[in-house]
Amino acid sequence: MSTPTGFMQYQRQIPADRDPIDRIKDWEEFHKHLSDEELATQGARCMDCGTPYCHTGMELAGTVSGCPINNLIPEWNNLVYRGLWKEALDRLHKTNNFPEFTGRVCPAPCEGSCTVGLIGDAVTIKTIEQAIIDRGFDEGWVVPQPPKVRTGKRVAVVGSGPAGLATAAQLNKAGHTVTVYERADRIGGLLTYGIPTMKLDKAVVQRRVDLLAAEGIEFVTNTEIGKDIPAAELLNTFDAVVLCGGATKGRDVNIEGRNLNGIHMAMDYLNGTIKSYLDSNLEDGNYISAKDKNVIVIGGGDTGTDCVATALRHGCKSVTQFGTHPKAPLVRDTVNNPWPQFPNVYTLDYAHEEAKALYGEDPRAFSILTKKFVGDENGNVKELHTVQIERTVDENGNKIYKEIPGTEKVWPADLVLIAVGFEGPENTLIEQLGLEQDRRSNVKAPYGKYTTNVDKVFAAGDMRRGQSLVVWAINEGREAAREVDKYLMGSSMLP
Repeated sequence: MSTPTGFMQYQRQIPADRDPIDRIKDWEEFHKHLSDEELATQGARCMDCGTPYCHTGMELAGTVSGCPINNLIPEWNNLVYRGLWKEALDRLHKTNNFPEFTGRVCPAPCEGSCTVGLIGDAVTIKTIEQAIIDRGFDEGWVVPQPPKVRTGKRVAVVGSGPAGLATAAQLNKAGHTVTVYERADRIGGLLTYGIPTMKLDKAVVQRRVDLLAAEGIEFVTNTEIGKDIPAAELLNTFDAVVLCGGATKGRDVNIEGRNLNGIHMAMDYLNGTIKSYLDSNLEDGNYISAKDKNVIVIGGGDTGTDCVATALRHGCKSVTQFGTHPKAPLVRDTVNNPWPQFPNVYTLDYAHEEAKALYGEDPRAFSILTKKFVGDENGNVKELHTVQIERTVDENGNKIYKEIPGTEKVWPADLVLIAVGFEGPENTLIEQLGLEQDRRSNVKAPYGKYTTNVDKVFAAGDMRRGQSLVVWAINEGREAAREVDKYLMGSSMLP
C-alpha cells in the first residue's frame, strides 16, 4: 500500500485538457499531463484494497466492471508513488501489450469499480497508466524484444486492429512466425482508421507497429483475405489462422428519405477524414466535409461523439447529436446502477465540451427519434423530422419506445451521419471458410477457446464478440494467442 490514508488525504486530480476553442483548430491530442509529483500523489490514493475490483474484468448488468485484461493496478500505482517508474512499466506490460492505446481511448471501467469510488472520487488509474508507458518510451525503456528461438510454426492473423496486434505480439513472443494481413493501406485497424487523431495520435500507433515489426512480425497491407488472397490459400500456407477482422458492417436506419444525398455512414465520414489528414493534411479534399453545414449525428455512442468533434474541426455551422436514451442523472443511481457497475452519470465528453464552448450548450438531444428525412428539389437532405420518446423495459428486458404526442420538431440538416452501431463482421471471408455464425452474425467461437468449426481457424475480438471496447479486443487477442500456442505446441507458457 502506498499510504494507508492517501485516499483521505488527497483529492482526485486529472490532467487539464487544452482549451476547447483552441484545440478545435487542429487535430492534435487534447490532453495535457500531470507532473511526476502529482502522479505520485494520485498513486498514493490507491488503497490496495483486499479485493481490488479495479482489475476483475467482470460483466455486470450489460456493462464491463473492472479491467478486462486484469491490469495489476494497485501494484503499479504503488510503484509510481515510490518513484519506481521502470518497475511500474514492467508490471503494466505483464498484462497489457498496448497501454499507450488503452491509456488514451479506454473509457476506464477500472475507475468505475475502484473501491475509493464507494465513498468519494476514484483513483486516476487511466492517467497513471498513460504516464507510465509514455515515460517508458521517453526514457528508451521500450525496445524490441524478439524471441530467442523460433518454433518453425507459421501463423496468419487477419486484421491489424487491437485484437490482431495483441494476437500477433503474443504468438511472436512464443517464437512462432507471424504474418498480419490488413486490407487498408496502414496497419492499426480501428486504432488508425476509426479513432480520430485528437484521441489517438497515429504516430503513437505507428511507433508500436514499428516495434512489433522489429521483433519479427511481418505486416502486409492493401491485402484483403477472401478477395486479394483466397481464404483457402491461408489454410494451405499456415499452421494456424486467427481472424481478427472486427465488426465493421455498420448498422443503417430504415427511415423515409434515407436515400437522399448528404446522408452518410459515420465510419465513412470518420475514416475519410483520417486518411485525408494522414495523406495530405486534408489538402487533397478526399473526404466528406462538414464545413458551413448544419450537421445531425444520429447515435449517442462514442462513434457519434467522434463525428461531433470531427465536424467541429471541419468548421460546421451547427452540430447536434441524437440519442434514443434519456439524459443520465448527475449522480449514480445506487439502486439500479450500484458499485461496482460502470457508473451511468451525466458527463461532457471531449466533443460535447468543445461544442458547448463554441455554441453555448451541450450538442446532444436525448430521448429523440428520427421519423423522416426531407430533401430539396435536387435530392439533397435539407431537414429531419423528430419526436420525443419515452423508453421503458418490459418483463423480458426488451426496450419499448413510446412517442410523446406534441413533441414533433423539424431540424435543418445539410449533412446527416448515421452512428447507430455495427451489425457484425463482413461475410466474404466467413462464407469462403464455411464458418458457423451466432445469432448476431459473429463468428461462432467460444470465449476462452476461440476455436471455430474449421480446423486451425480461430477468431477473436469484435469479429467474435461483436462491437466492443479496445481493452476487450486486447483481452481476446492475448487469450486467443495462448489457445493457438496450445494447439500448435501441445501446451503454452503464454499468460
